Amino acid sequence: MNRKLFLILPIVSLLFLAVLLAKGLQSDPRKLESKRVGKPAPEIVLTTLDGKQFNSQSMQGKVWLLNVFASWCGACVTEHPKLMQLAEQHRLPMVGLAYKDKTSDTVNWLKQHGGNPYDIIAVDLDGRVGIEYGVYGVPETFVIDSEGKVRMRHAGPVDDEFIAQHVEPLLAASNVGNTK
Repeated sequence: MNRKLFLILPIVSLLFLAVLLAKGLQSDPRKLESKRVGKPAPEIVLTTLDGKQFNSQSMQGKVWLLNVFASWCGACVTEHPKLMQLAEQHRLPMVGLAYKDKTSDTVNWLKQHGGNPYDIIAVDLDGRVGIEYGVYGVPETFVIDSEGKVRMRHAGPVDDEFIAQHVEPLLAASNVGNTK
């Protein structure tokens, strides 16, 4: 009896691990749970890229995006043209959070990749604000509604589908024309 158990246990363990692996491979890493969704966005008080002070309380009453990016982020290059396109539409304020990045590197990266799509860039040198938002990596984008609640967290580069499904409905619901 003991010998049969000794043979069956490794087989059962391997089957269990195979099921876990298959389940993990089917999950979309961009849909990681966020404990912030539906709750008030953490307050941001940081120095901006141009040396001023940004307080997220100034965004109250507006639907806005918080886009976490960095000069060392490869995927940020992919999303940058979409953010530039969104900025040209002047539909909503976009705040960039330069995550664990030197100011000079951020400035150079923006110049190198076609400009600055953000209305404000807050500098999160130590990553404290990123931690408060539960950032897993960059890029990540948070949609914050006019009541100051996080409505969506998106990991990875933003695309047309993200804008259509998560930004446009909030803009329509808040009757926002040009909020900039």
